[in-house]
Amino acid sequence: MITCEEAKIEDRDWMAALKKSAKMLHFGGWEEKEAAAREMKRLAAVDVTRRRTMAEFGVIPPLVAMVGSEVAVAAAHQRLAVQVLIELANASFTNKALMVEAGILSKLPKNLSLLEERDKRDIAELLLSISGLANSQFPLNSSRIIPTVVCILESCSSIETEELCLSTLHNLSSVLDNAPALISTGIMTSLTKLASVKETSEKSLATLGNLVVTSAGRKALEQNPTVPEGLIEIMTWEEKPKCQELSAYILMILAHQSSLQRQKMAKAGIVQVLLEVALLGSPLAQKRALKLLQWFKDERQTRMGPHSGPLQVGRVSMGSPLSEGDAEQGKRMMTKIVKQSLHKNMETITRRANGAAGDASKLKALVVSTSSKSLPY
Repeated sequence: MITCEEAKIEDRDWMAALKKSAKMLHFGGWEEKEAAAREMKRLAAVDVTRRRTMAEFGVIPPLVAMVGSEVAVAAAHQRLAVQVLIELANASFTNKALMVEAGILSKLPKNLSLLEERDKRDIAELLLSISGLANSQFPLNSSRIIPTVVCILESCSSIETEELCLSTLHNLSSVLDNAPALISTGIMTSLTKLASVKETSEKSLATLGNLVVTSAGRKALEQNPTVPEGLIEIMTWEEKPKCQELSAYILMILAHQSSLQRQKMAKAGIVQVLLEVALLGSPLAQKRALKLLQWFKDERQTRMGPHSGPLQVGRVSMGSPLSEGDAEQGKRMMTKIVKQSLHKNMETITRRANGAAGDASKLKALVVSTSSKSLPY
């Protein structure tokens, strides 16, 4: 156990080391700056209190300047400075804001695709921390972050770096005003691709879910050749209930008041998958699957009421309504598909559901729902 006297000595020692390093960082040559950054990295790793104190000594602006340096020995200095800034960014909101005010977003290396993988990972981690400002009152210029993150995401080769980038994009996409800048980069294609990979699926789907509520985001997904087949495939991942829920949510938005999208989903075999999810999925996935099944069954309606779709954010165009001919054709098609799916898959579903309490009643409800009665919600 450390005594009070030992604690005082330790405090004096670390404070003296901080003051010396801060002075070297401000006024020293490149070798002194590098030594100072190494010492600060060691000191910052101890605890949050020290990281906050370090920022009070004004070390953030010179560290940001090191990141943007263009001297011959810049690579090592940049790497060290980024690593220290990562530590400081994890200390407080204020430290993140100070970095942005010091111009960190314009100081990052330009040729990101040429960086080593570890440098990409470090920059991605720093940007993830800074992106936490997106939901605050701080005026964060997300348009500077987005191209950098997208470049790293599309050029990196490790799952860890991809996850850092996806978390950053998710933070930014949670603010609707950032949607146009995100979608304009073509990120929807990368997100749908990563959504099909189980290691990166959840965060990709969550970001897609934030963007698809905008007309531009929905249009980009509708034009993607892997949609809706890819999303339907994700709904079969029983070991990934969150992914099932998010995929169902995106499909609900695409299907709502769009007969064309519902026809594409039906041809891709969505009814069979929805029946299984409605029986064996998580409570939220079951609820969404049943709502989708209801929409398919109710194709006879010429227009779906606004109450029957998922919650929309902002000014969202809801897609094209059904024509009378589409409704009749859809009704005949869905009746045929539902019957074929039930006959083909009822034995499998029953076997998988065997032993689960209450599933028998759900199965009965689904069978009954293929008649003229309404589906349960």
